Amino acid sequence: MPQRSTQESDVRFSGQRFSVEYHIHGSAAEAHERADLLCIEQTVEAADHVIPSGAIRDQLLGRVIELESLSPALHRAVISFPTELLDGSVSTLLHMTFGMASLRGQVRATDLSLPDDMVAHMVGPRFGSQGLRDLLHVPRRPLICAVLKPLGLSPRQLAALAHQFALGEVDLIKDDQSLGDHPFCRFEERIARCAEAIGEASHRTGKTCLYAPHISSPWPMLMERAGLAQKAGAGALLVCPGLVGFDAMASLASLPSVSLPLISHPDFLGSHYVSPDSGLAPSVIFGLLPRLAGADISIYPTFGLTYPISQADCRQIAASCRRSLGLCLPIFPTAAGRMTSSRIHEMAMLYGQDLVYVLGSEVRREPQETHTACLEFLRLVEKEMPSP
Repeated sequence: MPQRSTQESDVRFSGQRFSVEYHIHGSAAEAHERADLLCIEQTVEAADHVIPSGAIRDQLLGRVIELESLSPALHRAVISFPTELLDGSVSTLLHMTFGMASLRGQVRATDLSLPDDMVAHMVGPRFGSQGLRDLLHVPRRPLICAVLKPLGLSPRQLAALAHQFALGEVDLIKDDQSLGDHPFCRFEERIARCAEAIGEASHRTGKTCLYAPHISSPWPMLMERAGLAQKAGAGALLVCPGLVGFDAMASLASLPSVSLPLISHPDFLGSHYVSPDSGLAPSVIFGLLPRLAGADISIYPTFGLTYPISQADCRQIAASCRRSLGLCLPIFPTAAGRMTSSRIHEMAMLYGQDLVYVLGSEVRREPQETHTACLEFLRLVEKEMPSP
């Protein structure tokens, strides 16, 4: 039987492609060179002389479909890739769009454009912003989320704080991301006490309040904690995809036995966006990726603090959380990071009504009046709402 030529291939391509937008730093000539390199490194990652002619060279490699100069030292490139490179997982999406490029610097992935049928292969949010509103019976106004902190409080102390927050009629109460399974604050005791305290307060107010314990942990403990949290009465889950992986969060979102909304926290994702000349744009790392991986709320630091994130970045994150994306539901962006009542108007002007305010510690300046401070924050949020 004759041997097949090394030039032949069984690879078959549909012709359907997705695209990635990159910002490339350097001269125009360097941008052209780096864009061409991205076409190879993000696919076959091989020397040109070993890439066979035919379908692999003609269809599988990336193609530069746009290249323009934004300034003498900054250039925008849009490169398309065949959809056959994707398998529905976020890890493969990340690998194929920015895997090898992340090692070089001077290149930032600023946007992704996926065909609707490829989006349908991603997990996406189980509830989305409207589903979460339906759970909470809050049809229009922004949602309010309080945070259980600081690390070091006992389960009984955290439960007492959670009770105050729930009496203040907040919509969600989440663990701080620092809370795990510590000797001074065991996971199972904490979630049981906090869920009970929130349930009791909600019964008194008549308002639904969802408790979101932090469950980030090694696999399969992550799934075990999710189940324990739901059994204890949690109404949502807090996950750090930077710690456990976006696909781990996607697994939670698709798990039939744990049907709770997911809140994505940015812990350990900072290095992906803090350098403006490399990494992933905030709209990608805090907007698009959490959404594709099943988050219903994406937390990220707001502008105007000590974080390297701008008002324009926050506007673009919100757009990524809400834009039309096939069957993938819109999710909530957040106003987070030492949020005070003095910034409500500013946040309302930027985000509109579809957002979650994550309360800062200022609301607890007078500990005995925590629930009153939460009610006042709620009143101010409602005051900013436009007439129906």
